[in-house]
Amino acid sequence: MALLRFVLMSLALWLATAPASAQPPGKGPHVRIELIAETDRPAAGSEVTLAFASTPERGWHAYWENPGDAGLPVRAQWTLPTGATTDPIRYPVPQRLTIAGLMNYVYEAPFAPLVTLHVPAEAKPGDPFPVRVKLDYLVCTDQICVPEKAELATTLTIGDGAIPADRRARFDGWRAALPKPLGAQATYQRDGAMFRLGIPFPAAASLAGEGYFYPLTQNAIDYAAPQRVIREGDRVVVEAAAKAPSGAVNGVLAFGDRGFIVQAIPGTVPPAAASGGWLGATLLAFLGAVTGGLILNIMPCVFPILSLKALSLAKSNDANAKPRGEALAYTAGVIAVCLALGGALLAIRAAGATVGWAFQLQDPRIILILLLLMTGIALNLAGLFEIGAPGFVNRAAARGHGGAFATGALAAFVATPCSGPFMASALGAALILPWPAALAIFAGLGLGIALPFLLLGFIPALRRRLPKPGAWMIRLRHILSIPMFLTALALLWVLWRQAGSLGLILGLGSVLIVALGLWTVGVRQHKGRSFAWLFALPALVLAIAPAAFVRPVALEQKFAHGERFSEARLAALRAQGRPVFAYFTADWCLTCKVNEKAVIETAPVIRALAKGKVAVLVGDWTNGDPELGRFIERHNRAGVPLYLWYAPGTVEPEILPQILSKSLLTERAAAR
Repeated sequence: MALLRFVLMSLALWLATAPASAQPPGKGPHVRIELIAETDRPAAGSEVTLAFASTPERGWHAYWENPGDAGLPVRAQWTLPTGATTDPIRYPVPQRLTIAGLMNYVYEAPFAPLVTLHVPAEAKPGDPFPVRVKLDYLVCTDQICVPEKAELATTLTIGDGAIPADRRARFDGWRAALPKPLGAQATYQRDGAMFRLGIPFPAAASLAGEGYFYPLTQNAIDYAAPQRVIREGDRVVVEAAAKAPSGAVNGVLAFGDRGFIVQAIPGTVPPAAASGGWLGATLLAFLGAVTGGLILNIMPCVFPILSLKALSLAKSNDANAKPRGEALAYTAGVIAVCLALGGALLAIRAAGATVGWAFQLQDPRIILILLLLMTGIALNLAGLFEIGAPGFVNRAAARGHGGAFATGALAAFVATPCSGPFMASALGAALILPWPAALAIFAGLGLGIALPFLLLGFIPALRRRLPKPGAWMIRLRHILSIPMFLTALALLWVLWRQAGSLGLILGLGSVLIVALGLWTVGVRQHKGRSFAWLFALPALVLAIAPAAFVRPVALEQKFAHGERFSEARLAALRAQGRPVFAYFTADWCLTCKVNEKAVIETAPVIRALAKGKVAVLVGDWTNGDPELGRFIERHNRAGVPLYLWYAPGTVEPEILPQILSKSLLTERAAAR
């Protein structure tokens, strides 16, 4: 019936629009398709993602799985080894094309549907694994349509499942274009000639771009009729002309090129009035970011850097100091780094990678450089050497600008591993807002971090409460070197976790070289000799050189009180009716480690979880696993920590606070 409908529509289109001189189409294929496997050496019993990398010829288009008023979806016939199976094809968000009043859901630019191939557990290492598929599909211009065929094949070899880095990045880009599961149950209602769809969506996670609902269920709505997409509180309402909806209605809610898979059941959907768009959500997220940044000042991952500013603030109490200029310079340094990191994050995500907040700390080379920086700061506070800068830097610092700006920049950079209260949802919203609004949220985070020092700089009454400068500052400086040494030690441990034994050896060697170089500087300074830094420069350059050889290694994941997180394991445990506590952590996240040692791994919590038969799943995001990144993002979070509690019989998990308590977990475990 669909084929007859399409033939009649195509004939009508041809007669209505084609000029008498129209030429027949040139030789195809008009959509070139290449079959690509994410790995050429899949492991037995594993899953392999296959891509149909498709490139339409200019002026031609292919069709989505629901082609709309006209067109046909692709049909695939697989020839696979015994025991192998494939899942249904997953499509990226399509485009809309209206021709002669008919709505078509199409692809006019390069796109890549994905398929999951299941390799049987009986496959033997070293054996060839041929994969063949025959595709029948339709391609069209705005005047003519042509059926095409493609016979594609690739031969894999059963192996270790290794994925080349370039191919992983390419597939991550294709996966990023797929609509993501929404997770929450939607509801629809037919109100006379109106189809109204209510979709739960958190108010803090604002949506960017023009909204549109692409139905997968046939005959639910009139495809060509205009749609009205409205944001109201914690839901999105779609209004369209109804046809004959019945039973479940499925589809994709798209905002720009970002899509969410929607599954709706019949129910009652109240009408919605037009909202103020994303501006209100941006303001809410901005305030959340400011509050989160303010709270971040007391988080353990930020406190060591605040010790540097404590000394300069005490000095600002001097009548000759310029506290306002110093406070503004510090604030400018913090906000500049937050904007730079936020802009880099948005650019990387726009390129198709799945990364989140603190993405730079997933690179062991950055960890090595931070290790050397923390070591240098600790040795400086301990009195081993003094920082002697060029004249123009000294003049800037004397005016209260240069040193304060650098301190603020460093504080913001080191603060990125943390995700505290209010901050997590704000940064999660930033990832789906228009880029100007997202950058405003990142700036709000920087403003929150700098706010205490900004207030001290502009309110003399607060500054008068600080003690007068004196000899105590030298003793305090030596004491404050201790948390800096501890920070350096923690970074060395993170480097070992990320880059293995080789990374640990290179890190220790670099620290030793830096220490020797700075000791040389201190000796010459104490003797009153000039050009003290000149003799240390070669050592500093040599210490940074190992960063070129540090590479991430596969993490050895052993969890004493849980098991490795995977969505398949989560689904299996929930199908058994068990409560599940899933938490997502990283070795560079100090907040995560504090929660684990002070709460999750304590004896009372372990006993309570075991007594309540609570399954514990651990997602380690230290090296930026893209699959974990996508799962974290689906819960409107930009990074770790993330704590989820799945109670039996519930659809959605409870998102727990970023600061855990023992009672929080023991009470839930006992409630089973």
